[in-house]
Amino acid sequence: MPESTPLQTLFDTLPQTGRVEWIGVRPARGEAMATVDRVTVSPGSGLDGDRFKGRAASKRQVTLIQQEHLHAIASCLNREALGPEVFRRNIVVSGLNLLALKGKTFRIGSVVLEYTGLCHPCSKMETALGPGGYNAMRGHGGITTRVVEGGELALGDAVQACPPE
Repeated sequence: MPESTPLQTLFDTLPQTGRVEWIGVRPARGEAMATVDRVTVSPGSGLDGDRFKGRAASKRQVTLIQQEHLHAIASCLNREALGPEVFRRNIVVSGLNLLALKGKTFRIGSVVLEYTGLCHPCSKMETALGPGGYNAMRGHGGITTRVVEGGELALGDAVQACPPE
């Protein structure tokens, strides 16, 4: 195994623990998000009750966004605040830089997720947030994940990187 560089050590060290602040499912295309306190998560199908119907190998089974970014997006739109449901992401997390999870698996409750990429905004954000909504979200859209181990997660659960193998 190659020797770890100082930069790689920094990438591998993630002592912060996040927290689940909000959970939402999209019952059907175009329908309002449904807020839930807890949810069952299954490999290949994501959150129970969510409209996700992708392939079992899909890289977008569960989406997450940072609570701290909701404030930044609202600020860019000269708004005091925006509710989490408007962003159409499944889970809002606080206290952890989601980008630091790149290349990692992480645990929420009994669920293990794998970071698969950035969750870029779509053109619907212009309608949902108003003029400039798409650009306000750029760089703040959150991440996409694949379910490695199913289980249940709930509001208040810790979000922690799994130890490197």
